[in-house]
Amino acid sequence: MKAFLILEDGHVFEGTSIGSKREIISEIVFNTSMTGYLEVLTDPSYTGQAVCMTYPLIGNYGICYSDMESMKPWPDGYIVRELSRVPSNFRSEGTIQDFLEKNDIPGIAGIDTRTLTKILREEGTMNGMITTNEQYNLDEILPKLKAYEVKDAVKKSTCSEISHLPGEGFKVALMDFGAKNNIAKSLHDRGCDVTIYPAFTSAEEILATNPDGIMLSNGPGDPKECTSIIEELKKMYETDTPIFAICLGHQLMALATGADTHKMKYGHRGGNHPVKDLESGRVYISSQNHGYVVDETTINPDIAEVGFINVNDRTVEGLRYKNKDIFTVQFHPEACPGPQDSGVLFDEFIKMMENRRK
Repeated sequence: MKAFLILEDGHVFEGTSIGSKREIISEIVFNTSMTGYLEVLTDPSYTGQAVCMTYPLIGNYGICYSDMESMKPWPDGYIVRELSRVPSNFRSEGTIQDFLEKNDIPGIAGIDTRTLTKILREEGTMNGMITTNEQYNLDEILPKLKAYEVKDAVKKSTCSEISHLPGEGFKVALMDFGAKNNIAKSLHDRGCDVTIYPAFTSAEEILATNPDGIMLSNGPGDPKECTSIIEELKKMYETDTPIFAICLGHQLMALATGADTHKMKYGHRGGNHPVKDLESGRVYISSQNHGYVVDETTINPDIAEVGFINVNDRTVEGLRYKNKDIFTVQFHPEACPGPQDSGVLFDEFIKMMENRRK
């Protein structure tokens, strides 16, 4: 069956329908990862977005359910050049086509994803529609595309109740703004006793448990929309509790301490982004997935300093807070998919909690 990807600037791509046949409007973004497509599909940070994979062949090793980053996929739609329908992998438990159908995710294959990516890079991230309706009317569709906004993304992707990963080590409170499973796993693998809280849990409730540290997770959407969460983070900042934040958590902590954020032209999404640790001079190859960034010019030098920068575009990739046991990163040290070069940052968080106990 034919399918069409229609962009808000009027570009139309014709391809083949994959997954569900339902029609969707979403923000169109691209991911440059060569592998890890299941982890991408199950990353809550893609709430409200349709993902174009730039690598030309997707699905060749099938679906391995133990690799999922959450209980279900989150993107509104999926866009690929070629979809492998006969996977070859001893771990495979099904095809990506069946996975998309089962989870009611529409997609399109057979389009020129390189051209699509170039458009998004040159003109910036934009909204689009995936449809199987061959009688589409651009005059009716384009105003709808321009009006679409991603709203309440954290509310949609956070957990609904508190959960617990028991451990014998440090007690960590993980704020779930749309957390990937491997954040909790990375802490648990280091012996931590991890309690996962819904995004809108109050600071008072979390601090009443006397955690050794607080972890702020990744998540979707515009950080400025999370006004109530930002107010709770201000209270956490005023304590002496060690805090480590990733991605959206990094942006929210910056907003809570007076800095500003803005939307990037097309964001960073993939597993090959170089970031430099300004303290050690070391460069990590990192996994990233974000469309917003902290504005360096708005950071109060009395509160925080830039700890990491992106080697390609010099954007802020992390902050180290002064006179506080707080550091935050824009990239994903838990990776999955992507390189695990920066996994040592979890060890730095452990060391921070150890020092606080002394």
